[in-house]
Amino acid sequence: MTKKPAPSRLGKTQPGDGRRQSVRVVQVGTSILSALAALGGSATLSELSASVRMPPSKAHRYLKALIGSGFVEQDEATGYYRLGVEALSVGLAALAGIDVISIATAHIATLSAQVNETVILSIWANKGATVVHVKEPQRRVTVVTRIGSVLPLLSSASGLVFAAHLPAEESKATTRNTSKQAAAVLEERLRAVRAKGVAAVESLFFPGIDAIAAPIFDAAGRIAAVITVLGPATSFDASIDGKTARQVISTAAAVSARIGYKPP
Repeated sequence: MTKKPAPSRLGKTQPGDGRRQSVRVVQVGTSILSALAALGGSATLSELSASVRMPPSKAHRYLKALIGSGFVEQDEATGYYRLGVEALSVGLAALAGIDVISIATAHIATLSAQVNETVILSIWANKGATVVHVKEPQRRVTVVTRIGSVLPLLSSASGLVFAAHLPAEESKATTRNTSKQAAAVLEERLRAVRAKGVAAVESLFFPGIDAIAAPIFDAAGRIAAVITVLGPATSFDASIDGKTARQVISTAAAVSARIGYKPP
């Protein structure tokens, strides 16, 4: 019997090659878009190629394709590349679909388990810092804070964080009915909250209950919500440099990153 020659593999395209190539093209294209966003939304060809570690000639080919699809534009006067209308549309659609409460819930559950204390999430509503989510620990002794509760602006950790990061026109309302001396003291405290990234109170709003709170920022750098840990004064570490404070700050930062915030 005459043996048939084995088919040569040279020059043959394997079934999965096209799909892998398509995936690779998408990966490179999105990496260029990410680099452009990281560079402030506008950059030169050399800056982009260096950022994605790609020869300028190759980066240029991808940029031409992205320009054709509307995801990138090129300034005719300067030659700079910038994000196009389609990229902006996708970004706005993503922002519109973000639900900070849903995203924060899983992070809050993890934080509550770590610190074994009650953790609450509050947002700024018409009446002030309003509790929208509560996660209590497994142990028997818990701090009961109901959803819908409105926390005082200047005597709760949550309120102080909001006061420290509210727009100027709203923050002025916090000192409207106080003396100049009291207003100066308050402003100094709010500066400390902004500098440290956390506010702490000891038995100020809830008798016998201490609290530590940190802000969640949105993609525009505005305060979107506040995460607060509550615990009994007899055992709770309310120091702004303590382990609990670091965990609250870390959790708030993780949620902020998830909803699009990038620190300056």
